[in-house]
Amino acid sequence: MHCLHRSIISRFVLVSALAMGLLSGCVVGEGGDNRHLQPLPARLVTEMSAKGMNQADPILIRIFKQESELEVWKRDRSGRYALLKTYPMCRWSGKLGPKKREGDRQAPEGFYAVTANLMNPRSQYYLSFDLGYPNALERSLGYTGSALMVHGACTSAGCFAMTDDGVTEIFGLAREAFAGGQRSFQVQALPFRMTAENMARHRTDPNFAFWQNLKEGYDHFEATRQPPSLAFCGRRYVFNPNDGAGPFEPGASCPPYELAPDVKPLVSQRLDREKSRLAELVASGAPAMSYAYLDGGMHSSFRKMLKDMGPERMQPLVAGRVEISQPEAALRDPFNGGSLSEPSATGSIGTR
Repeated sequence: MHCLHRSIISRFVLVSALAMGLLSGCVVGEGGDNRHLQPLPARLVTEMSAKGMNQADPILIRIFKQESELEVWKRDRSGRYALLKTYPMCRWSGKLGPKKREGDRQAPEGFYAVTANLMNPRSQYYLSFDLGYPNALERSLGYTGSALMVHGACTSAGCFAMTDDGVTEIFGLAREAFAGGQRSFQVQALPFRMTAENMARHRTDPNFAFWQNLKEGYDHFEATRQPPSLAFCGRRYVFNPNDGAGPFEPGASCPPYELAPDVKPLVSQRLDREKSRLAELVASGAPAMSYAYLDGGMHSSFRKMLKDMGPERMQPLVAGRVEISQPEAALRDPFNGGSLSEPSATGSIGTR
């Protein structure tokens, strides 16, 4: 099942609403709902300034399932992207691995471009934006699904739920970047922080080859602090190909290509270093972990709240009128503590 409801407005309407709210200070109609026009908190604006950023600078988002965290990166005065803030995720569903079909409860993994028309200020889950799943590669692989969102509340059926307060800030950061001229922002939805150590732990997973491809994009960004350009071919992503390479067709074999010359030295060094580090870890006998879980995960801060308060008392603090999805499964998240918190080096933990 995908996330339930969206009423996507056009880019024109969104930008017009932004202009009204940002330039004239008007609300959306008398007594209207202006949740999408809430100004960014003063403390966040101050933090931006201290990091050499302003509200109009472009953003990039990275999502990590295993850690249940969402990072917002923003371009600073150096022209590179720097981490602005990390947000704890209240709920995601499914398991590690890509989304492949409608109804599988999987939250997506991949690289996505979010345009203004994918922003939804009238979401059933307070505020939201659509990732644009399936992207061109996923469509070529026959993957199905729709309305895969980052949204408020603390419920998920394939989405990333950030609570109403969390999504308000994230939505506001995207709104200001669009108002500043950014045409789309990249979202990197990843299974975990893709260090060599984490790759070694997950090397026996059936998705490992796919994750190696995602790690290429992760490493491109880590090396350059710029959103990598994307192409699709040979059932995989291609990152930062040199100009004139191609044609790249999602369902066709990859043509010969090299990395773009402006990123090649930095990226090549990073890729070689990470490849060597992974080989060292495997050769040293670093254990390969196997995880099993009931339904997705929840950040440890929310899990502690859920454990201490129970879902009934916790719900108004994180989800408004929307119930927390499968709280019993959230408490058994193997990644972040709880009764089944310790992964096994020889087998699975928990039950599917």
